[in-house]
Amino acid sequence: MVRLFIYHVEANGKSEPEKSILSKQFLLMQGRLWWIISTPAMVLTVIFGVLMLVAFPSYLSQLYMHLKLGFVVLLLIYHFICQKIFIDLKNHRYHWGSGALRVWNEVATLLLVIIVFIIVLKDSMNWVYATFGFFAVALLLMFAIKMYQAIRKKDKKEIK
Repeated sequence: MVRLFIYHVEANGKSEPEKSILSKQFLLMQGRLWWIISTPAMVLTVIFGVLMLVAFPSYLSQLYMHLKLGFVVLLLIYHFICQKIFIDLKNHRYHWGSGALRVWNEVATLLLVIIVFIIVLKDSMNWVYATFGFFAVALLLMFAIKMYQAIRKKDKKEIK
């Protein structure tokens, strides 16, 4: 979804009629992805998560589950911030640049990696290594974003 936001924001910098055509197409794609896939998936995830906790209430006594649920809440907040971005773009309000959206795109990846890491390792997890691992993944993602931006800038110069 955020990748479509990036393309939409970048299309806003184009001249007419390309800008209008791309904007209309990206809004159509974003709307379908948001209302047909992203939001129903979020709702189903919350429903099945609650059902799992009702079926196995002993999970709530475990530290790893509290950590996981905390990151799931952050992922839900991420979802609703994305919805706000979607609504803003729909109303032709461009508060985010493509660079900021590229970084924002990686936030969900980091949250999902953390959630999976917590569940897979559960009690055997060494929190020091987990913390270093998280920051290593975050730094690698930031490095990859910077490299991508440098390559794009170089490609744009070669085209001109």
